[in-house]
Amino acid sequence: MESGTGSMRTDADVTRGDSLIDAEQVDTIADAPRLEQGSIDFDALSASLCGLEGKLDKNPKTAVIILAGGTGDRFGREGGKQLVEIAGRPVLTWSAETFDAVGDVGLIVIVCPEERQEEYLKRAIDPFPFVTPVAVAPAGPTRQESAFSGLEYVPEDYEFVIIHDGARPLITPELVEHTIAIVKGNFDCDGAIVAFPAIDTLKVVENGVVQGTPDRNVFWNAQTPQVFRAGIYRRAHASALSDGFVGTDDSSLIERLGGRVLVVEGPRDNIKLTVPEDYKMLESAVRKLHCKGAE
Repeated sequence: MESGTGSMRTDADVTRGDSLIDAEQVDTIADAPRLEQGSIDFDALSASLCGLEGKLDKNPKTAVIILAGGTGDRFGREGGKQLVEIAGRPVLTWSAETFDAVGDVGLIVIVCPEERQEEYLKRAIDPFPFVTPVAVAPAGPTRQESAFSGLEYVPEDYEFVIIHDGARPLITPELVEHTIAIVKGNFDCDGAIVAFPAIDTLKVVENGVVQGTPDRNVFWNAQTPQVFRAGIYRRAHASALSDGFVGTDDSSLIERLGGRVLVVEGPRDNIKLTVPEDYKMLESAVRKLHCKGAE
């Protein structure tokens, strides 16, 4: 890379696993039983290898920034959650491989703790045949600063930038491609985010007292990936930095500038690995989504 000091790797050829199935075919992982960390046999559950097929267009227009800088304190496992293996691959690898299978993605930037960059590459990237160039950028103290750090490693000639949570492995190349296509096909929009409609009744509460019940039909649960036009995304970060604004997600940075962000409905199961009881639910869903016929 010309900017920054991060590492980058790429491979020329790739041969990987079997075909994908649609997200709709995956059982709802929310219905799986809750588990305590002590009841999980991580080694047994991570035994089988399977994967996706890498693709790289001749003139890709999109770069992806994968945020993997969290400490994973709530997960409670030494070394954090990004490198915990599911079906033979670290969680981070599953996320990165999805973008490697999207031809229009020409660069994958992984944002992780600076002192662990070599470890992340050695365990989550180098053992697997990525065809898309991969760079690493140092994580900042906040999510927003980490995203900005990753953005500094994206060359100016990329027209679109994707932001994704590294611990959210249940996305498909089809969903990524569809979200990119929505932005490309709507010239009056500045981006699009994957989200899921709120299904629970919501309450407005002040000082422990319910003040009202809003119409949940206007509320969506924001997920990632989030796709933006690179120009306005850079301006949004510069403005937020100048004004001291901290958003709850990347879309909020563009929204405050009056940008138009569309919503793409994603699967309810597109969750992050956050606490130990998420692990077995994600393991089951990953196998069904990416490892069909591998067992």
